[in-house]
Amino acid sequence: MPEESANLFVISAPSGAGKSSLVRALMAADARLAPTVSHTTRAPRGAEQHGREYFFVSDDEFDAMRERGEFLEWAAVHGNSYGTSREALRQRLADGDALLEIDWQGAVQVKEAFPFATLIFVLPPGMDELRARLTGRGEDALETIELRLANALGEMQHAAQFDFVIINDVFEHALQEMQTIIAAQRLRYLSQRAARADVFKSLGIF
Repeated sequence: MPEESANLFVISAPSGAGKSSLVRALMAADARLAPTVSHTTRAPRGAEQHGREYFFVSDDEFDAMRERGEFLEWAAVHGNSYGTSREALRQRLADGDALLEIDWQGAVQVKEAFPFATLIFVLPPGMDELRARLTGRGEDALETIELRLANALGEMQHAAQFDFVIINDVFEHALQEMQTIIAAQRLRYLSQRAARADVFKSLGIF
């Protein structure tokens, strides 16, 4: 399957906006969508597993991969490094629709390499709610939370570079909006022609 006939969805958000929860629910409801697992130097959180949420690697391992040019995009976020394997993404697109959960810097880099990518930015309903969510996770020290809040203000200024923006106020509504975007993108000409090649062929459309 050519890359352009598959769909590449890239989802970004400031920390605490609920991106990961939305992606988990989306993946559970959509068997056609598969993630491209990124590499990171940060430590696993909670029940995260190597190879599922991320490939957790050391700083030296990450730097070696970067120097070999293995990353399509990479960025330093909150003192840790994150990167997307170029080959892993191409292999996923060869099989079908792919999803990337990365920061805004990486999303912009992916869009440059894959212009057909659909960029989705998730916003919190307000700064007070964002602070409450970060505090409620109970995973970070107060200093880390304040750093994430400060960074969020800058990250959200880049929402205009995305194709779609979802405000995650009511989780169920936000999930429905994300599913609507994905359904619409799958109705693009190239996507439909790849998914229903038999129909196009029978109708003499090439």
